[in-house]
Amino acid sequence: MKLTVKILVLAGAIVIALAAGYWWGRGGEPITFKERGEGAVAPETAAQPAERKILYYRNPMGLADTSPAPKKDSMGMDYIPVYEGEEPQGNAVKITVDKLQKLGVKTEAVSMRQLVHTVRAVGIMEADERRVYTIAPKFEGWIEKLYVNSTGAAVKQGQALMETYSPELVSAQQEYLIAWKGTRSLRSGTTDVQAGMQQLAQNSLERLRNWGISEDQLERLRTDRQVRRELTLSSPVDGIVLEKPAVQGMRFMPGEVLYKLADLSTLWLITKIFEQDLGMVRPGQTASIIVNAFPGAVFKGKVAFVYPTLDPQTRTAQVRIELPNPRGVLKPAMYANVTLSIPHSTQAVLSVPDSAVIDTGTKQLVLIERGEGLYEPRQVKLGMRVEGYVEVLEGLSAGEKAVVAANFLIDAESNLKAALGSFGGDAKQESPDAHAGH
Repeated sequence: MKLTVKILVLAGAIVIALAAGYWWGRGGEPITFKERGEGAVAPETAAQPAERKILYYRNPMGLADTSPAPKKDSMGMDYIPVYEGEEPQGNAVKITVDKLQKLGVKTEAVSMRQLVHTVRAVGIMEADERRVYTIAPKFEGWIEKLYVNSTGAAVKQGQALMETYSPELVSAQQEYLIAWKGTRSLRSGTTDVQAGMQQLAQNSLERLRNWGISEDQLERLRTDRQVRRELTLSSPVDGIVLEKPAVQGMRFMPGEVLYKLADLSTLWLITKIFEQDLGMVRPGQTASIIVNAFPGAVFKGKVAFVYPTLDPQTRTAQVRIELPNPRGVLKPAMYANVTLSIPHSTQAVLSVPDSAVIDTGTKQLVLIERGEGLYEPRQVKLGMRVEGYVEVLEGLSAGEKAVVAANFLIDAESNLKAALGSFGGDAKQESPDAHAGH
């Protein structure tokens, strides 16, 4: 009897020990008998987000160097991971949407535009050299009376400037009268004698004419037959008195300048154009001119002449612009701002903003958006750069979207140099497998 009890107690202990071990092995979870089958209940687990797969690590400076494992470059910068879906696809590079937003990428359509180049310069107004005159008598004399006695006075053509006395003028008048009287007294003489006297009279008049005596004064001499002590010198043009050395009562010698006159109805504007713009400046082009004296007013002139020499110090050449000045409001020596708007061509040309161009030093590239974060580098041939735009001769088509902002950031972010391998660039994208043995 006692043996049976001992056996039962031992068996119960064994069962309890086995149950405790099973419970301990399950981490303290309640024991259930529905471990399998349709009624089995699986413990609840939280859903974990799928991690993106890192394909390789690229050089942070955009060099064509990759690594299958994290590393640092020679300056201690960490290599940047390239995740699945961000790797270059053929000749294009791919950027995720969140990175595009961070970079601030902007695009603009490649389109046809009328490119107008604007040349800006400053200049100084001068009197038209072809409209400047001097009053310099060809004879010796004295100024008896001045009619125009102030610098800056306006004069009209034919207006009297001064009365002069000259013994030579008096002698020439007397010679004419003697010859005229001789012609009348020798009417009965031979033909040769009459012709000689007429020639003497004509020579006297011609001498007066060559000395600048006006035709109306000569006509008066022929009509009145009287010698006049003073003769008048008149203005040959409409203009302004620029200089007046003449003083009443002074003696003057042949060729001495007594007045300097200028017709200011047309002015010259002399401006300096930089060497790189000279090829676009031609006679006949319209210029817009602004002067400080009349804010908001725009005067129009035309390029008349491009001077044939270049200043080696400033690398500029002078350009002459003819400027109408009918009201006389513009003055010589005024400073002016000049604008020349020069069309690049008579027709619209294919162009992109100049900010879209990436210049590698040996070639020019433009990033073209292909959708879904794909950007294709396109080698282009460029023409003239005008006012923020550049002409595209080869490489692009109208309607394509070019990246105009953050294109250099895309270059750095996507290792663009590796994607340019198909252009024969210096850099080639190495596959991650190439470093497996490193």
